[in-house]
Amino acid sequence: MTYEEKPWLKSYKLGPYKLKTSLAPYPEVPVFKALDDAAEKFPGQTAIQFKERRFKYKELKLLSDRLSAALAKLGVMKGDRVCTFLPNCPEFVISDWAIMRAGAAVVPTSIMRTDEGLLHEMGSSNARVVICRESELERVEAARKKCGTEHIIVTSDDGFDIASLKSGSLPKGVHEFRELVSEEDASPPEVEIDPMNDLCELAFTGGATGVPKGVMITHFNRYTNLMQTVPWLLGPFATGIIGKSSIYDTIPLFHAYGHWLEQVAVYWGLRLIVAPDPRDVDDLVRTMVEYRPLIIPTVPTQLMRMAQGKIGRMNVLFMSAAAPLPEEIREAIKKEIGNPVGEGYGLTEAGPLSHINPSAFSRIVGFMAEEKHALGLPLPDTEVKLVDPEGKEVPVGEDGEMLIRGPQIMKGYWPEPGSGLTDDGWLPTGDICRMDEDGYFTLQDRVKDMVNISGLKVYTTDVDEALFKHPGVLMAAAIGVPDVERPGSERIMAVVVLKDEYKGKVSAEDIIGVCKKALPPYAVPKYVEFRDSLPLTVTEKLWKKQLRDEAVAKMKESGELQ
Repeated sequence: MTYEEKPWLKSYKLGPYKLKTSLAPYPEVPVFKALDDAAEKFPGQTAIQFKERRFKYKELKLLSDRLSAALAKLGVMKGDRVCTFLPNCPEFVISDWAIMRAGAAVVPTSIMRTDEGLLHEMGSSNARVVICRESELERVEAARKKCGTEHIIVTSDDGFDIASLKSGSLPKGVHEFRELVSEEDASPPEVEIDPMNDLCELAFTGGATGVPKGVMITHFNRYTNLMQTVPWLLGPFATGIIGKSSIYDTIPLFHAYGHWLEQVAVYWGLRLIVAPDPRDVDDLVRTMVEYRPLIIPTVPTQLMRMAQGKIGRMNVLFMSAAAPLPEEIREAIKKEIGNPVGEGYGLTEAGPLSHINPSAFSRIVGFMAEEKHALGLPLPDTEVKLVDPEGKEVPVGEDGEMLIRGPQIMKGYWPEPGSGLTDDGWLPTGDICRMDEDGYFTLQDRVKDMVNISGLKVYTTDVDEALFKHPGVLMAAAIGVPDVERPGSERIMAVVVLKDEYKGKVSAEDIIGVCKKALPPYAVPKYVEFRDSLPLTVTEKLWKKQLRDEAVAKMKESGELQ
């Protein structure tokens, strides 16, 4: 069996239903066609639900068309970039579609970016316009003066449809969102889009581990990925879902995962429930219980916290992505809601999804085949192979770095097409994976997170799994630190956050004891550190790099490490 044979195709099933093995040929259309179609077919369906605010599809199209026309009057043309420096809010969604309609690329930037990070994304992308909230105007103005961005569009923190700006007259080049979508006509510019080459998004990634790089996603990349994912997976039930159901976006909209979810919702005419604060787990649970959305995408750190609370039985489809989901957390959520947690895999460069796990979603059909605990199968028309450090394919069943190729894969890193890809179009992911005989892939570890202990390779994800076997562990991360006794080697350190009722009652020896039962001796943590919290990236991933940096700094400060 080889990767070229695509053994995963035989597993394309949703319960008893067979899924399409290919969706080709894919239409070469601009992404904003999805909104045009939804507004035409479902004008009265709620498109955005945010707190008490509601916008129907006909309103979303009208507002985005007006903003698109306003952007054109400000000089935005095909091929330009517009930065959305916004939290989760309706203004983000409206801006997203307006920018693409104007022929520009969206540069989604986290409001948690430092001033330096904001300047980097505005300046590197040569953004002509930045859209922000009033509370961030001072920061954006300061960055604009340094990088030459021409215009700022600012909205009230309360919402453009609720309140005007609190400040008085605006500086030159600063415009109020509320006025632009109220005064402009709904005649957006007529722009000829080349879907294969024109960008719909320039998303910066890698900020937690280095200088963020701009990922060029074309209209074809994204529209393809919209078709390959939820609409493909739930295709057998499309008539009962399209224009009727809802997705709860609990992910930051600026992130590739959250941004894709927002656009998938529009593609299928679904109600998009937007979480105001993805870190407020109590609010997330309240919203789930009240509105019972069909699909609830999450990240593992959210599920870790949810496993603490009482959700109750829910006939919903939970999905986890962006980081490995520990087995203990998966089982805790499954026991609580009565449904398994599906998983997916991707990265910004992959448009963003490349894999999804149909087995966990099979419960929707009332028939549950054998559940596979894996990040999933490659999406339709997606090629995958695993290679060793020399680039040679490893046998099926063995570990190797995953490479991906498909119609959703990025054009390249900004501004050079093809950069970041091999000469024949493969995307190296930096993730070590394994494929079984059914074509399901499991994530072993990140290449950079793997630990070398006297020549033996240890996957920190395996240690993470072992740590969660202790009932008192709320969150945990395993990292590699230098072995002071064996230069060039490493040892495992476990950093643990305990549940409130276990604080002060669990020792390092307790944690190590659990690990000894689940791991080989060389993989058992030598050090255990208890904390009240763990560092997270802006996308709620555990930030292992920062933990390593802090641990090494402490070792040097104490004189333990020279």
